[in-house]
Amino acid sequence: MDPLTVETTIARPREEVFEYLADIANHAEFTDHFMVDWHLTREDSYGYGAGARFKIDAPLTRFPWADSSFVEVDPPRRIVEAGRTGKYNRIRTLGVYEIDRAANNSTRVRFTLETEPKLLSDRFLESLGARAWMKRKLNKAMRRLRSILEEDHDRGTRPTIAGGPRKPATGGPYRS
Repeated sequence: MDPLTVETTIARPREEVFEYLADIANHAEFTDHFMVDWHLTREDSYGYGAGARFKIDAPLTRFPWADSSFVEVDPPRRIVEAGRTGKYNRIRTLGVYEIDRAANNSTRVRFTLETEPKLLSDRFLESLGARAWMKRKLNKAMRRLRSILEEDHDRGTRPTIAGGPRKPATGGPYRS
């Protein structure tokens, strides 16, 4: 799919918006209307290497699971996430958050999503309306992001760590 770009302006300082977006666990709050069943891939959900796995709730999708990890975190202006989705995780995804200052101490957030289908069949399925559907969902996600940061309203739920909660290593057979 050709790059798809959505943007919004948030009445908060750039550093505050960046701190919120640099924690991948927060992404479930504003995208949970189409990305569900979020699970973190590691305990630390902030910064470089943080990742999550989730299900894309799209119509007629046979292979809905996707994953995404932060591969570049450049405070306070840019976050790049790379991931995979589709059958056998063969469709690569690249998402870029660009965070710029705007007038009156507000922040402009621009998100660009690009996918790279590997097979002709994957490209064909994307051409059947996936671009328009994704643009609508991402626009709503940007509105929800603005609502959460400006009004602390319309928050979703934070994801859990894959594999469940961690337990302390006491009472195990291996002791030092």
